[in-house]
Amino acid sequence: MALVPYEEGGGWAARQLHSPWATFHFASRTIRLQQDWRRLGVAAVVWDAAVVLCAYLEMGGIDLRDRSVIELGAGTGLLGIVVTLLGARVTITDRAAALEFLESNVQANLPPELRPRAVVKELTWGKDLDNFPPGAFDFVLGADIVYLEETFAELLQTLEHLCSERTVILLSCRIRYERDLRFLKMLRERFSVSEVHYDSSKDVHIYKAQRGSRKDDF
Repeated sequence: MALVPYEEGGGWAARQLHSPWATFHFASRTIRLQQDWRRLGVAAVVWDAAVVLCAYLEMGGIDLRDRSVIELGAGTGLLGIVVTLLGARVTITDRAAALEFLESNVQANLPPELRPRAVVKELTWGKDLDNFPPGAFDFVLGADIVYLEETFAELLQTLEHLCSERTVILLSCRIRYERDLRFLKMLRERFSVSEVHYDSSKDVHIYKAQRGSRKDDF
């Protein structure tokens, strides 16, 4: 799941997380997402990293039309929905417990003619890889999926399985803890990594990674 740390507390941010709905405007459409903190916790609320990555992709520097994209740890589905609206063919993944919730958000926010371009599918990192063709995707996307250190090895294994030489990984995250930096170090041991965007208002970084030394300009 799209797991990120959260400390209980008051304030506007906490109220937003606990709200049953979150509304956004991307790709000339209003996207209204159900949230369910009480039932699914951090996997069922929209985090800033997803919003920042959606805005980055919407700026148009990357042509997603008819590209094959997979999202890891999709949570509420915001990123996968926006990428589908931007023209991609998207596989939107999360663990089994989140799939029904994820599917309902995807179906509710895509027009009927685009729904066949978005497939919701179970993926537990490092365990369901035979269900996904190796190296078959143009882009691998993840928003706030770097959290639990015990999942880092499985996440890296999954990225290596999904990526060919041409695949571009885009990971959006906050750097909260020392373990986040350790993940980036592990990622750099396997991929060529660069920071392509930083949103200072939300303190969110977007990292691009590719196999070897290749650095495509999309």
